Amino acid sequence: MKADAPTLPRILLLACGALAREVIAIRDANGWAHMDLHCLPADLHLWPDRIPDAVEGAIRQRGGDYDRVIVVYADCGTGGLLQARCDALGVEMIPGPHCYAFFDGLTRHEARRDDEFTAFYLTDFLVRQFDAFVWRAMGFDRHPELIPMMFGNYEKLIYLAQTDDPSLDRAAQRAANRLGLPYERRATGYGDLPGVLARLGGAL
Repeated sequence: MKADAPTLPRILLLACGALAREVIAIRDANGWAHMDLHCLPADLHLWPDRIPDAVEGAIRQRGGDYDRVIVVYADCGTGGLLQARCDALGVEMIPGPHCYAFFDGLTRHEARRDDEFTAFYLTDFLVRQFDAFVWRAMGFDRHPELIPMMFGNYEKLIYLAQTDDPSLDRAAQRAANRLGLPYERRATGYGDLPGVLARLGGAL
């Protein structure tokens, strides 16, 4: 008699809304039906100090229905506070300083850190939401004189492209032009994210 396949533990992926498309694509491509996704608002990145409390609130509200919780955030400007909160709650968190790094590849990003210290990064999400998360959020629509004050020390804009989409490439180029920065496109795909998700919960 054939033994029943083991039941996989139910996993909650608690993610930044800026990663929703990518996490869903990776999960579905790998058939990880035991993983459910819940996203917090992407605009929390405008207030990094709020991220740990928001993550904890979501874990306390939803985590009890799952065997494990994986927090799909990097540090994201919290200065280690998010990792400390996850440790205190006993949940796992993906590594890295921010999403740019794991899309770029943590090792490669670290190796380029000194050379790209003055680079401003965009991902597919940030290209799509450039007006909402950069242009209007920083007040450039009302006060364009702020652009050289806030971006005067940047030397280029690097678009870390998760997909091969000419329309996004053009939009990223326009964003660079609006900020007065030289433009570079780097095709990264999903970088380290698929491997990290597989290691933490997909390949069981």
